[in-house]
Amino acid sequence: MSRPLPGSRILMMLALVGLLAVGASRWQTVAVSQEKAAVIKPGQVHQAEQLSAAFRHAAEVAMPSVVTVHSKSKPHVTKHAKANPHSRRNGENPFKGTPFEGIPFEDYFGNQPDMQQHPRHEGVGSGVIVDASGIILTNNHVVEGADEVIVELADGREFKADEVKTDPSSDLAVIRIKGAGTLPAAHLGNSDDMRIGDWVIAVGNPFGLEQTVSAGIISGKGRNLNGTRVRMLQTDAAINPGNSGGPLVNLEGEVIGINTAIATNNGAFQGVGFVIPSDLAKWVMGQLIKSGSVERAYLGVALSKKEVTSEVAEIFHAKKGEGVIISEVMPDSPAAEANLQSGDIITEFNGTKVHNRPELQELVERATVGSHQKLTILRDGKTIAVDVTPKAMPSEQALRGGRPESPGNAEEPAEEFADSLGIEVGELSGQTAKALDMKKAEGVVITKVEPGSVAAEQHLNEGMVILAVGKQSVKSVDEFRAALKNESLDKGILLLVRTRSGNDFVVLRQAAE
Repeated sequence: MSRPLPGSRILMMLALVGLLAVGASRWQTVAVSQEKAAVIKPGQVHQAEQLSAAFRHAAEVAMPSVVTVHSKSKPHVTKHAKANPHSRRNGENPFKGTPFEGIPFEDYFGNQPDMQQHPRHEGVGSGVIVDASGIILTNNHVVEGADEVIVELADGREFKADEVKTDPSSDLAVIRIKGAGTLPAAHLGNSDDMRIGDWVIAVGNPFGLEQTVSAGIISGKGRNLNGTRVRMLQTDAAINPGNSGGPLVNLEGEVIGINTAIATNNGAFQGVGFVIPSDLAKWVMGQLIKSGSVERAYLGVALSKKEVTSEVAEIFHAKKGEGVIISEVMPDSPAAEANLQSGDIITEFNGTKVHNRPELQELVERATVGSHQKLTILRDGKTIAVDVTPKAMPSEQALRGGRPESPGNAEEPAEEFADSLGIEVGELSGQTAKALDMKKAEGVVITKVEPGSVAAEQHLNEGMVILAVGKQSVKSVDEFRAALKNESLDKGILLLVRTRSGNDFVVLRQAAE
């Protein structure tokens, strides 16, 4: 018998050591697994089971009231004006990414040709029964333009809609069916009670899969989509095509919102969904049922997009984060009658503090038309109480959410004036003033903006009109030049500018080196 070579002995010894190491590792893994298993207590499993039971309860409560909404439209030809009356100020669809299977909602926004062919369309969305007599709440875009609406109940029965009443401004609609008997109606909860992090479930018919439930949390509140007037809830509960109009419910099974839109790059859910709050839905639904339309109040002011930041607060002698700046007061409006002025900061509406435009818009719109409301405003650093009587908002203003898109500016013969702001300005012509929907040709037009300048950093562009420097109105290049002599870039220069969207304030300040 031959003896193993020395190298072979070494290899055998290494193999033996490796086997012992593997065995020890396995015993160690088993010991660790047993240790981890011992850490999980029965009470913790019970807590998970309780959460599972809560989801199950919410689904069982909500699902019987959720319906499938089938919309059908016949082929037809329509004649449009050059601009669709539903178009937004920038031509974008505020509900882009709307989870509706069928008619592209984007087709209802933006410019349309004079004559347009509409082929036959069929779409599928969701809805929720809110009254046992057969009243169903859904999205406007689910039923808009439909010649026939069919509602399929959870038990499989189908009924043709007897009435359909819509509110495009909030993207809500009410459907009434008859002959279905007493139906299981959902309870509309209080969306204002919801907090970021609260568990919710979305119920609907994504991709035609009826009675589908997805879970998530409230991931944001007060979201405002591309100029819409609705402050939406945000959720990460999956919302997909077919979910539109279905309910978002809390763990009690109460409806706290109507699933409406998603933020998406590919048309499917990517973790961010938007939901119309139930508190708004109750208000809209009540008016649709009562009168078939929604009456909103308005003051007749344009509000600055600029929030009251620290630099703005310093210039306006205000407190950071408080109030909304009035950039323009419309003639013959409730605001004009109450002597409100451009540059006033509204801090309270009827005793409720306001911090941003959507908050104030919502408070004003829900006020009773013709009622007396109290405003608290800040003017030149002084707090003033103002009484105002809101009027009914013109329907076209409610639809477009702001000023209509104006035609492009004509080229101006300009007296040029360049300075440290990084802009050149010229006299304003009547043609440009008309293009910007201005009553009078007042102010100076920006003819050039230097790249990298303080003006460029604040997004000033050619064609915009400067109406005032600080509190001083300017009607000519000479007045503009004179007004600038009293201003300093170090402290900040306040400009009131006119854009295609209306008036707004801009603060120009030299960055500290």
